[in-house]
Amino acid sequence: MRYALYFTPPMSDALQRTASRWLGRNAFSGAALDHPDDTGLGIDDIAAITEAPRRYGFHATIKAPFALADGLTKADLLSEIMHFCGELEPFELTPLRIERLGPFFALTPSAPSPALQGFADAVVRRFNRYHAPVSEADRARRNVDRLSERQVAYLDSFGYPYVFEEFRFHMTLTGPVDAGDADRVEAALHQVFAPFLDKPVSLSNLALFVEPEKGAPFSVDSLHPLGSFKAARRAAAQ
Repeated sequence: MRYALYFTPPMSDALQRTASRWLGRNAFSGAALDHPDDTGLGIDDIAAITEAPRRYGFHATIKAPFALADGLTKADLLSEIMHFCGELEPFELTPLRIERLGPFFALTPSAPSPALQGFADAVVRRFNRYHAPVSEADRARRNVDRLSERQVAYLDSFGYPYVFEEFRFHMTLTGPVDAGDADRVEAALHQVFAPFLDKPVSLSNLALFVEPEKGAPFSVDSLHPLGSFKAARRAAAQ
């Protein structure tokens, strides 16, 4: 079993509903969903380009999938997440945009955010002791020959090469898209996600996702709101 710490909007959120339908799967319920049929792309085309991200569900990676270190349990991890999130305050991401990152498309913030960077850095540091050591198979899967020296060092130390200054928040919407299809896919994405572009998004939780067995779809195990402890103390003080 592997775990991951992701950001994803709540199940009832309009962006979550739209993105889940685009991907063809709800990561909260595990239910398969019909792709939108009014995008200018065929249903089979959408199914093909969303195959890879569908398994992971709609999310932004904060701490990449990991097996638990020896001696630690899921209960330990859940307790740590609850305490970590409870002491933080929610914040807003800068407005989202559709961006092509290499061969795939994603929703990304339109400007850098010190609050987001600080949050991501804190998650990586706080939960570093929870992941098992990186195996040779993990290193091979990451194609370490294509990584920079710093990225390899981060992979070995933190289980993921894209942390700290290498981190880039993105919510993946497609797998690799052929260059000849990129314009059509981008136009479809702008049509589907138009209501959410150029608008801020509240980062108000950290989600624990679970992969029950190798290659299985990831699902939301639990959603942990930011600021619950501080809110409780403020309420008690009134």
